[in-house]
Amino acid sequence: MNPNWKNFLLTENAIFNNDTDIVFPSSEHEGNKRIYPIAHLGVVTVAGIDAAKFLQGQITCNINDITDIKSSLGAICNPKGRAITTFLLVKNANAFLMILPQELLASVKKRLQMYVLRSAVTLTDSSDELCLIGCDSGLQSDDDPEHCFATSRQKNIIVNFQSRSLIIARADHAQTFWSEQLKLGFQPEDSAQWRYLDIISGVPWLSAATSEEFIPQMLNLDKLGGISFNKGCYTGQEIVARTHYLGKAKREMFLAECDTLVSPEPNSIIIDDSTGTEQSMGKVLYAQNRRNSCKMLIVLQVSDTNTYNLRLKDYNQDKITLLTV
Repeated sequence: MNPNWKNFLLTENAIFNNDTDIVFPSSEHEGNKRIYPIAHLGVVTVAGIDAAKFLQGQITCNINDITDIKSSLGAICNPKGRAITTFLLVKNANAFLMILPQELLASVKKRLQMYVLRSAVTLTDSSDELCLIGCDSGLQSDDDPEHCFATSRQKNIIVNFQSRSLIIARADHAQTFWSEQLKLGFQPEDSAQWRYLDIISGVPWLSAATSEEFIPQMLNLDKLGGISFNKGCYTGQEIVARTHYLGKAKREMFLAECDTLVSPEPNSIIIDDSTGTEQSMGKVLYAQNRRNSCKMLIVLQVSDTNTYNLRLKDYNQDKITLLTV
Protein backbone atom coordinates (compact mmCIF):
# COMPACT_ATOMS: atom_id res chain seq x y z
CA MET A 1 0.00 0.00 0.00
CA ASN A 2 1.20 3.48 -0.83
CA PRO A 3 2.62 4.99 2.40
CA ASN A 4 1.05 8.40 1.76
CA TRP A 5 -2.34 6.76 1.25
CA LYS A 6 -1.90 4.73 4.43
CA ASN A 7 -0.92 7.81 6.42
CA PHE A 8 -3.95 9.64 5.06
CA LEU A 9 -6.27 6.82 6.13
CA LEU A 10 -4.69 6.88 9.59
CA THR A 11 -5.60 10.56 9.88
CA GLU A 12 -9.15 9.51 8.94
CA ASN A 13 -9.21 7.26 12.06
CA ALA A 14 -8.53 4.03 10.16
CA ILE A 15 -7.11 1.16 12.21
CA PHE A 16 -4.86 -1.33 10.42
CA ASN A 17 -5.26 -4.79 11.91
CA ASN A 18 -2.84 -5.99 9.24
CA ASP A 19 -1.83 -5.01 5.72
CA THR A 20 -5.20 -5.96 4.23
CA ASP A 21 -7.71 -5.58 7.08
CA ILE A 22 -8.66 -1.94 7.71
CA VAL A 23 -11.36 -1.00 10.21
CA PHE A 24 -12.92 2.21 11.44
CA PRO A 25 -14.24 2.98 14.93
CA SER A 26 -17.77 1.64 15.19
CA SER A 27 -20.48 4.25 15.19
CA GLU A 28 -24.05 4.67 14.07
CA HIS A 29 -23.98 5.77 10.45
CA GLU A 30 -26.79 7.77 8.95
CA GLY A 31 -27.96 6.91 5.45
CA ASN A 32 -26.75 4.07 3.24
CA LYS A 33 -23.73 5.63 1.52
CA ARG A 34 -20.48 3.82 2.33
CA ILE A 35 -16.85 4.18 1.22
CA TYR A 36 -14.27 1.42 1.67
CA PRO A 37 -10.47 1.27 1.49
CA ILE A 38 -9.54 -1.90 -0.39
CA ALA A 39 -6.19 -3.46 0.42
CA HIS A 40 -6.82 -7.19 -0.11
CA LEU A 41 -6.70 -6.65 -3.86
CA GLY A 42 -3.64 -5.55 -5.81
CA VAL A 43 -2.88 -4.31 -9.32
CA VAL A 44 -0.59 -5.72 -11.99
CA THR A 45 -0.02 -3.42 -14.97
CA VAL A 46 0.51 -5.23 -18.27
CA ALA A 47 2.04 -2.81 -20.77
CA GLY A 48 3.96 -2.79 -24.05
CA ILE A 49 3.06 -3.02 -27.73
CA ASP A 50 2.43 -6.78 -27.41
CA ALA A 51 0.37 -6.53 -24.21
CA ALA A 52 -3.02 -7.31 -25.80
CA LYS A 53 -1.68 -10.21 -27.87
CA PHE A 54 0.17 -11.60 -24.85
CA LEU A 55 -2.88 -11.48 -22.59
CA GLN A 56 -5.10 -13.03 -25.26
CA GLY A 57 -3.00 -16.19 -25.01
CA GLN A 58 -3.24 -16.34 -21.21
CA ILE A 59 -6.73 -15.35 -20.09
CA THR A 60 -10.25 -16.76 -20.41
CA CYS A 61 -11.98 -13.54 -21.48
CA ASN A 62 -11.55 -11.93 -24.90
CA ILE A 63 -9.10 -9.05 -24.78
CA ASN A 64 -10.84 -7.49 -27.80
CA ASP A 65 -14.02 -7.03 -25.74
CA ILE A 66 -12.21 -4.92 -23.15
CA THR A 67 -12.33 -1.21 -23.99
CA ASP A 68 -12.02 2.16 -22.32
CA ILE A 69 -15.70 1.88 -21.37
CA LYS A 70 -15.97 -1.84 -20.56
CA SER A 71 -13.93 -3.98 -18.18
CA SER A 72 -14.30 -7.72 -17.58
CA LEU A 73 -13.85 -10.49 -15.08
CA GLY A 74 -11.67 -13.38 -16.20
CA ALA A 75 -9.26 -16.06 -15.06
CA ILE A 76 -5.75 -17.30 -15.69
CA CYS A 77 -5.66 -21.09 -15.85
CA ASN A 78 -3.02 -23.78 -15.59
CA PRO A 79 -2.68 -26.34 -18.42
CA LYS A 80 -5.31 -28.53 -16.72
CA GLY A 81 -7.87 -25.71 -16.99
CA ARG A 82 -7.88 -24.92 -13.27
CA ALA A 83 -8.11 -21.24 -12.37
CA ILE A 84 -4.90 -19.96 -10.84
CA THR A 85 -6.53 -16.61 -10.17
CA THR A 86 -9.60 -14.67 -11.11
CA PHE A 87 -9.24 -10.98 -11.93
CA LEU A 88 -10.93 -7.82 -13.11
CA LEU A 89 -9.20 -6.52 -16.23
CA VAL A 90 -9.37 -2.79 -16.98
CA LYS A 91 -8.00 -1.05 -20.06
CA ASN A 92 -5.88 1.99 -19.27
CA ALA A 93 -4.73 3.78 -22.44
CA ASN A 94 -2.40 1.26 -24.14
CA ALA A 95 -1.94 -0.85 -21.01
CA PHE A 96 -4.15 -3.15 -18.95
CA LEU A 97 -4.70 -3.16 -15.21
CA MET A 98 -5.26 -6.60 -13.72
CA ILE A 99 -7.02 -6.38 -10.33
CA LEU A 100 -6.52 -9.61 -8.39
CA PRO A 101 -6.13 -10.89 -4.82
CA GLN A 102 -3.01 -9.45 -3.21
CA GLU A 103 -1.93 -12.80 -1.79
CA LEU A 104 -1.76 -14.28 -5.31
CA LEU A 105 -0.21 -11.28 -7.05
CA ALA A 106 3.48 -12.19 -6.75
CA SER A 107 3.03 -15.80 -7.88
CA VAL A 108 0.74 -14.82 -10.78
CA LYS A 109 3.16 -12.12 -11.95
CA LYS A 110 6.02 -14.63 -11.80
CA ARG A 111 4.03 -17.20 -13.78
CA LEU A 112 3.01 -14.68 -16.45
CA GLN A 113 6.63 -13.54 -16.74
CA MET A 114 7.57 -17.08 -17.82
CA TYR A 115 5.41 -16.67 -20.94
CA VAL A 116 6.65 -13.23 -21.98
CA LEU A 117 9.76 -14.60 -23.74
CA ARG A 118 10.61 -12.13 -26.53
CA SER A 119 7.30 -10.28 -26.49
CA ALA A 120 7.39 -6.52 -25.94
CA VAL A 121 5.55 -6.76 -22.63
CA THR A 122 6.28 -5.45 -19.15
CA LEU A 123 4.60 -6.68 -15.97
CA THR A 124 4.61 -4.27 -13.03
CA ASP A 125 3.20 -4.56 -9.54
CA SER A 126 1.38 -1.22 -9.32
CA SER A 127 -0.23 -1.84 -5.92
CA ASP A 128 1.83 0.94 -4.28
CA GLU A 129 1.21 3.40 -7.10
CA LEU A 130 -2.53 2.82 -7.52
CA CYS A 131 -5.08 2.84 -4.69
CA LEU A 132 -8.37 0.96 -4.71
CA ILE A 133 -11.52 2.44 -3.16
CA GLY A 134 -15.01 0.99 -3.04
CA CYS A 135 -18.17 3.10 -3.02
CA ASP A 136 -21.67 1.86 -2.29
CA SER A 137 -24.44 4.37 -2.93
CA GLY A 138 -27.04 2.22 -1.20
CA LEU A 139 -29.32 2.54 -4.22
CA GLN A 140 -31.08 -0.53 -5.53
CA SER A 141 -29.46 -1.92 -8.66
CA ASP A 142 -31.39 -2.49 -11.86
CA ASP A 143 -29.42 -5.75 -12.23
CA ASP A 144 -28.84 -5.07 -15.92
CA PRO A 145 -25.74 -7.14 -16.82
CA GLU A 146 -24.87 -4.64 -19.55
CA HIS A 147 -24.20 -2.06 -16.87
CA CYS A 148 -21.94 -4.29 -14.80
CA PHE A 149 -18.23 -3.47 -15.25
CA ALA A 150 -19.03 -0.42 -17.37
CA THR A 151 -16.01 1.84 -17.02
CA SER A 152 -15.51 5.59 -17.06
CA ARG A 153 -12.61 7.97 -16.58
CA GLN A 154 -12.24 11.39 -15.06
CA LYS A 155 -9.28 11.93 -12.76
CA ASN A 156 -9.72 8.31 -11.72
CA ILE A 157 -10.89 5.08 -13.32
CA ILE A 158 -14.36 4.04 -12.13
CA VAL A 159 -15.66 0.51 -12.72
CA ASN A 160 -19.35 -0.04 -12.19
CA PHE A 161 -20.52 -2.94 -10.01
CA GLN A 162 -24.20 -2.08 -10.53
CA SER A 163 -25.07 -0.25 -7.27
CA ARG A 164 -21.36 -0.11 -6.34
CA SER A 165 -18.25 1.37 -7.89
CA LEU A 166 -14.58 0.41 -7.75
CA ILE A 167 -12.28 3.41 -8.04
CA ILE A 168 -8.67 3.08 -9.21
CA ALA A 169 -6.68 6.19 -8.35
CA ARG A 170 -3.19 7.50 -7.78
CA ALA A 171 -2.49 8.18 -4.11
CA ASP A 172 -2.92 11.95 -4.30
CA HIS A 173 -6.14 11.63 -6.27
CA ALA A 174 -7.37 8.93 -3.88
CA GLN A 175 -7.07 11.30 -0.94
CA THR A 176 -8.97 14.01 -2.79
CA PHE A 177 -11.67 11.58 -3.90
CA TRP A 178 -12.10 10.21 -0.36
CA SER A 179 -12.50 13.70 1.10
CA GLU A 180 -14.97 14.70 -1.60
CA GLN A 181 -17.11 11.62 -0.98
CA LEU A 182 -17.25 12.30 2.77
CA LYS A 183 -18.62 15.76 1.97
CA LEU A 184 -21.30 14.05 -0.13
CA GLY A 185 -22.41 11.96 2.84
CA PHE A 186 -20.43 8.78 2.37
CA GLN A 187 -19.32 7.12 5.62
CA PRO A 188 -16.06 5.13 6.00
CA GLU A 189 -16.62 1.41 6.44
CA ASP A 190 -14.36 -1.56 7.23
CA SER A 191 -12.57 -3.08 4.25
CA ALA A 192 -13.92 -6.55 5.12
CA GLN A 193 -17.42 -5.35 4.36
CA TRP A 194 -16.45 -4.77 0.72
CA ARG A 195 -15.57 -8.46 0.61
CA TYR A 196 -19.03 -9.17 2.01
CA LEU A 197 -20.62 -7.16 -0.80
CA ASP A 198 -18.51 -9.01 -3.38
CA ILE A 199 -19.75 -12.30 -1.93
CA ILE A 200 -23.44 -11.41 -2.16
CA SER A 201 -22.79 -10.13 -5.70
CA GLY A 202 -21.24 -13.48 -6.65
CA VAL A 203 -17.73 -12.21 -7.46
CA PRO A 204 -15.49 -15.32 -7.22
CA TRP A 205 -12.18 -14.19 -5.78
CA LEU A 206 -9.61 -16.93 -5.14
CA SER A 207 -6.98 -17.33 -2.44
CA ALA A 208 -3.78 -19.33 -1.99
CA ALA A 209 -5.92 -22.19 -0.64
CA THR A 210 -8.33 -22.27 -3.59
CA SER A 211 -5.94 -21.41 -6.43
CA GLU A 212 -5.84 -24.22 -9.04
CA GLU A 213 -8.82 -26.00 -7.42
CA PHE A 214 -11.64 -25.14 -9.85
CA ILE A 215 -12.22 -24.75 -13.56
CA PRO A 216 -13.71 -21.32 -14.45
CA GLN A 217 -17.25 -22.66 -15.01
CA MET A 218 -17.31 -23.94 -11.42
CA LEU A 219 -16.84 -20.29 -10.42
CA ASN A 220 -19.73 -19.15 -12.65
CA LEU A 221 -17.34 -17.11 -14.77
CA ASP A 222 -19.23 -18.16 -17.89
CA LYS A 223 -22.40 -16.60 -16.44
CA LEU A 224 -20.46 -13.47 -15.46
CA GLY A 225 -19.09 -12.89 -18.97
CA GLY A 226 -15.56 -13.92 -17.97
CA ILE A 227 -15.09 -16.71 -20.54
CA SER A 228 -14.99 -16.42 -24.32
CA PHE A 229 -15.61 -19.65 -26.23
CA ASN A 230 -14.66 -18.29 -29.64
CA LYS A 231 -11.49 -16.30 -28.99
CA GLY A 232 -8.96 -19.02 -29.79
CA CYS A 233 -6.27 -20.73 -27.75
CA TYR A 234 -5.05 -19.82 -24.28
CA THR A 235 -3.48 -21.85 -21.51
CA GLY A 236 -6.06 -24.36 -20.25
CA GLN A 237 -8.50 -23.54 -23.08
CA GLU A 238 -8.96 -27.16 -24.20
CA ILE A 239 -10.36 -28.27 -20.82
CA VAL A 240 -12.54 -25.16 -20.43
CA ALA A 241 -13.97 -25.55 -23.95
CA ARG A 242 -14.54 -29.29 -23.56
CA THR A 243 -16.55 -28.72 -20.38
CA HIS A 244 -18.64 -26.13 -22.20
CA TYR A 245 -19.40 -28.19 -25.30
CA LEU A 246 -20.01 -31.49 -23.48
CA GLY A 247 -22.50 -29.94 -21.07
CA LYS A 248 -22.44 -27.99 -17.83
CA ALA A 249 -19.81 -28.49 -15.14
CA LYS A 250 -20.43 -31.07 -12.43
CA ARG A 251 -19.87 -28.38 -9.82
CA GLU A 252 -21.19 -24.83 -9.60
CA MET A 253 -20.80 -21.83 -7.32
CA PHE A 254 -23.63 -20.87 -4.98
CA LEU A 255 -24.27 -18.05 -2.54
CA ALA A 256 -24.99 -19.39 0.92
CA GLU A 257 -25.32 -18.29 4.52
CA CYS A 258 -24.65 -19.84 7.88
CA ASP A 259 -25.13 -18.78 11.50
CA THR A 260 -21.52 -19.48 12.42
CA LEU A 261 -19.81 -16.63 14.27
CA VAL A 262 -16.43 -17.61 12.80
CA SER A 263 -15.99 -17.29 9.04
CA PRO A 264 -14.92 -20.67 7.65
CA GLU A 265 -11.56 -20.76 5.92
CA PRO A 266 -11.33 -21.15 2.14
CA ASN A 267 -11.52 -24.81 1.11
CA SER A 268 -13.44 -25.79 4.27
CA ILE A 269 -15.35 -28.99 3.52
CA ILE A 270 -19.13 -29.03 3.12
CA ILE A 271 -21.11 -32.24 3.52
CA ASP A 272 -24.71 -33.15 2.73
CA ASP A 273 -26.48 -34.95 5.57
CA SER A 274 -29.13 -36.27 3.17
CA THR A 275 -26.51 -38.61 1.67
CA GLY A 276 -25.91 -40.31 5.00
CA THR A 277 -22.14 -40.06 4.57
CA GLU A 278 -19.33 -37.71 5.54
CA GLN A 279 -18.27 -37.43 1.92
CA SER A 280 -17.44 -33.93 0.72
CA MET A 281 -20.14 -32.34 -1.42
CA GLY A 282 -18.27 -29.10 -1.91
CA LYS A 283 -15.96 -26.47 -0.50
CA VAL A 284 -16.06 -22.90 0.71
CA LEU A 285 -14.59 -20.43 -1.78
CA TYR A 286 -14.53 -17.54 0.70
CA ALA A 287 -16.71 -16.21 3.50
CA GLN A 288 -17.31 -13.06 5.50
CA ASN A 289 -19.28 -12.36 8.66
CA ARG A 290 -21.59 -9.38 9.06
CA ARG A 291 -23.57 -8.81 12.20
CA ASN A 292 -24.94 -12.24 13.23
CA SER A 293 -24.70 -13.99 9.88
CA CYS A 294 -21.99 -15.34 7.64
CA LYS A 295 -22.32 -15.13 3.88
CA MET A 296 -20.16 -17.33 1.70
CA LEU A 297 -19.58 -18.44 -1.85
CA ILE A 298 -19.38 -22.21 -2.05
CA VAL A 299 -18.67 -24.65 -4.87
CA LEU A 300 -20.97 -27.69 -4.79
CA GLN A 301 -21.57 -30.84 -6.76
CA VAL A 302 -24.71 -30.21 -8.78
CA SER A 303 -27.66 -32.21 -7.44
CA ASP A 304 -30.11 -33.78 -9.89
CA THR A 305 -32.91 -33.12 -7.40
CA ASN A 306 -31.59 -29.66 -6.52
CA THR A 307 -32.17 -30.42 -2.84
CA TYR A 308 -29.48 -30.28 -0.21
CA ASN A 309 -29.10 -30.65 3.57
CA LEU A 310 -25.74 -28.97 3.93
CA ARG A 311 -23.46 -28.21 6.83
CA LEU A 312 -19.86 -27.30 7.48
CA LYS A 313 -17.99 -30.44 8.41
CA ASP A 314 -15.61 -28.98 10.98
CA TYR A 315 -17.51 -25.94 12.32
CA ASN A 316 -19.82 -27.14 15.12
CA GLN A 317 -22.25 -28.81 12.71
CA ASP A 318 -23.34 -25.40 11.39
CA LYS A 319 -26.11 -25.68 8.81
CA ILE A 320 -25.79 -23.96 5.44
CA THR A 321 -28.69 -22.37 3.57
CA LEU A 322 -28.42 -21.73 -0.17
CA LEU A 323 -29.42 -18.29 -1.43
CA THR A 324 -29.77 -16.75 -4.88
CA VAL A 325 -26.78 -14.86 -6.28
